[in-house]
Order: sequence, then structure tokens, then C-alpha cells
Amino acid sequence: MDYKKFTHFRWNYDRHEIIADGIVHGIGIVAALIGVTALIFYAFVWGSAGDVAAAWIYGIGLVGALSISFTYNIWPVSQTKWILRRFDHSAIFILIAATYTPFLMRAADDWRLIALLVFIWTSAIGGILLKFFFPGRFDRAAIALYLAMGWCGVLAAGPLWDRLATPTMVLIIVGGVIYSLGVIFHVWEKLRFQNAIWHGFVVSAAAVHYAAVFTAISLQLPLPQIS
Repeated sequence: MDYKKFTHFRWNYDRHEIIADGIVHGIGIVAALIGVTALIFYAFVWGSAGDVAAAWIYGIGLVGALSISFTYNIWPVSQTKWILRRFDHSAIFILIAATYTPFLMRAADDWRLIALLVFIWTSAIGGILLKFFFPGRFDRAAIALYLAMGWCGVLAAGPLWDRLATPTMVLIIVGGVIYSLGVIFHVWEKLRFQNAIWHGFVVSAAAVHYAAVFTAISLQLPLPQIS
């Protein structure tokens, strides 16, 4: 499909906007690499095998999403950028699912949370297929799916409170609110530096959720007994 048919995409950011966006991404990637390395090391030394697996899944999702986003957003407008757009938007689905994984993997004893984890990853796969097979179409539906995936954890708030420390739950909610507020700037395309502001919200929310993942591993509560 020819990217030139989709002239409604705002790819005409000026030099200062691209530099600002690159700086935001650069800060996010460096912080993510340092944070993920520390998280995996902590999980390996003090956590369980499940914690290590969850840390790797989350870490790959976080670093991968930020790296792909950085590449896509600084790439010159071309057919290659059109292809990168598919990977960038698909990586968001992976990041959401990967972020949920460390929390829901604490719930091997509760079929509701395991079902939620399966649902989230299934939704992520569906979103990826949507982006790859229908590029440039259903973008509003994709944004709605991002938000729905992000907030579907509310349905499992009760069981999660029994398995995660209060600081972890608070951080999860705060990160979700920051992501959701950032969507306002994501769709506000006429605002100068809109893309950099949106990605600033993304990096900030990712940092809060990183703290949530770290506390989920380091402040583990005893699993509730099933009678």
C-alpha cells in the first residue's frame, strides 16, 4: 500500500520538534536499559524463576517499544517509515501486555487473573494483526483498544489487591492515568511539539509502571490460601 495515499497523517514535524522528540525518546531508552538491567538482576538474585521470566518479558516489551518508536519517529518520510509505522503501533500492544505480565503472573492460583492474562495477550495479537493487515485504517479503533486493554485490569482489581502491595497498586493506577491523559496530546495534531509531549507522557507513565513492576517483585505478599 502506498503511504502517499494517507496524507492526513502528520509527518511534517519541523526540525526542532523532531529533535525534542528524539531527546525524549533517548532519555526513555537509556533509563529503560538501566532500569531493566537492574530489574532482571534483582529478580535473578532474589526472586523466583517466574519473576525472572516476567522481568525479561516486561523488559523486552519496554525497551523494544521505545526503540521502535524512536526509530519510526526520526525516520524521514518514505515507504520505509510507512512500514515502521506498523511496527511502532504494534509494539504498543506488546508493551501493554508485557507490562501486565509481572502482575498477573503472581496469580497462578486464580483462574480469573490467568484468564485476564490470556485475554490481554490475545487482544495484543489481534491488534498487531489489525495494524499489519490494515495499515492506516481503523486507527481510532486501535486507540480505543489500547485504552481498553490498559484499563481492563480494573475488572480484576479485587484479586490483584490480595496479591500486590498497596504501593504497587497505586503506581499501576497512576501510570494508567498518565498514559490516558497523554492520549489527549496524541490526537491533538495541530499542537506544536505535540508528538514530543505525547511521548513525554509515555516515558513518564512507563517510568511509573516500571516502579510498579519493581515493587511487585520486591514487595511480594504471601499468596492467599485457597480453601
